[in-house]
Amino acid sequence: MFAHIPGLKVVMPTTAHDAKGMLIAAIEDNNPVVFIEHRWLHHIPDIVPEEYYRVPLGRAHLRHQGDAVTVAAFSYMTIEALVAAKALLTTMGVAVDVLDMRTVRPLDVDSVLTSVRKTGRLLVADTGFRTGSVAGELISHIAEQAFDALRTRPVRVASPDHPVPSSPFMAEGYYPGAQAIAERVLDLVGAKKEGAGYRALCEQVAP
Repeated sequence: MFAHIPGLKVVMPTTAHDAKGMLIAAIEDNNPVVFIEHRWLHHIPDIVPEEYYRVPLGRAHLRHQGDAVTVAAFSYMTIEALVAAKALLTTMGVAVDVLDMRTVRPLDVDSVLTSVRKTGRLLVADTGFRTGSVAGELISHIAEQAFDALRTRPVRVASPDHPVPSSPFMAEGYYPGAQAIAERVLDLVGAKKEGAGYRALCEQVAP
């Protein structure tokens, strides 16, 4: 919702290291910056230097390299994407690029374009709802600027379009995670979902 407003910058770091550096960059920025942290990231340890440093706004970070699929992930979904990427590589031999987008506005479309022109396939993992999501916005940019580079249709992995359940039991099946990402990656590359490798993958990415 904030990213829809012209003039606002919207930051969603994944790591504690980036959170400090991007907060400093946000404070020093002459534009208004909305800084958003996903609560599920707060328990994840990280190395954060004591010295003063900045992490530039509007630049994605490549956290896993591959040539089969580009996975552009936002905030907590970067963690799930990395789990899926490592499991896909070790069990199925499918190597994917995982881009931690870090900033919702401005979007680092150039980094995604570079990756998509290498892989030919795009999956966007977003913590928001599917309709009206930043995932859809990013896919539209890629479709407009690099449609000829896509070998197959882009895919979104996002929260379903209904209210979040208040019951913990019901919420278990609500949030998409590493399993949903891995399954969609296999669809994009046309891999068969069978055999020992697939069974091992399911064990590693199960919620």
